Amino acid sequence: MEPEAAKALGPKDGKAGFLGSIGVRFMVDALESGGGFSLVEHPMSARALAAPLHRHSREDEYSYVVEGRVGALLGDDVVVGGHGDLIFKPRGQWHTFWNADDQPARLLEIISPAGFEQYFAELVDLGGSTQADPRDLAALAARYGLEVDPQSIPELLRRFDLTIGEPL
Repeated sequence: MEPEAAKALGPKDGKAGFLGSIGVRFMVDALESGGGFSLVEHPMSARALAAPLHRHSREDEYSYVVEGRVGALLGDDVVVGGHGDLIFKPRGQWHTFWNADDQPARLLEIISPAGFEQYFAELVDLGGSTQADPRDLAALAARYGLEVDPQSIPELLRRFDLTIGEPL
């Protein structure tokens, strides 16, 4: 895969959607990076849980906090990052993340190698995780080598005082 030509992406440019609890803005995809990585932005409403516990079999994720405070459960460890911090979520590790503040948060998510950004695109097309048929969600996760534990949601909401997010 050859990377595409240089471009400038403004703060409101790029396709955007809602994943069910957090937003997504597509910034760099596999075609543009030559397959090495993808980059998405995740805007998150106050106290929003991003996803149930899950683990990737194919890619690592790096979350760079641009605004607010972001918490993450990585295995048994809880970390909280603020503006300028980077949270590493390696493949094979059960994890989730959330907005740890009462104000909106934003992070840039680097996914390596590229390809998983298409999972987000397909999830948006399904109407997000809260609207999609559970069978469709399971099939989508399987196609991308993703294990998801939806049963973890109630405990995560309680433990970290979170909500299901709203579009920003």
